[in-house]
Amino acid sequence: MAKRVTHNIKLNIPAGKGTPAPPVGPALGQAGVNMMEFLKKFNEITAPQMGSIMPVKITVFEDRSYVMQINQPLIGDMIKKELGLQKGNGATGKTPSIAKLTKAQVRKIAEQKLPDLNTDDLDAAMKIVAGSARSMGIDSEV
Repeated sequence: MAKRVTHNIKLNIPAGKGTPAPPVGPALGQAGVNMMEFLKKFNEITAPQMGSIMPVKITVFEDRSYVMQINQPLIGDMIKKELGLQKGNGATGKTPSIAKLTKAQVRKIAEQKLPDLNTDDLDAAMKIVAGSARSMGIDSEV
């Protein structure tokens, strides 16, 4: 017999640096998940991607067991890492762009993020990445 799902939790947690502080602690505590076991497993898995923010989907079952699905880092984080930026443009549209992504960089990010996107088409994925860059005040060649 299949286990009944009691909670679906979505969080964005820094890779390798998960702590029981909010928002992680309260979300897992309400669902009855063993927080320290989850954080130890999460930090172990994501340690190689330190510095990125990882989207995590946690499905909690009736017996308090859970399944954790860790996706690729956020597109914004991937763009900042690719360009070596600390943050995007705070006044998008009002000030000139702060950087430019080449088509090769957009393709690289799109290929990495493709499994998490709602498309299988690389060109569409590249447009999604270019749109995210544009919202951060970064120009792209796509």
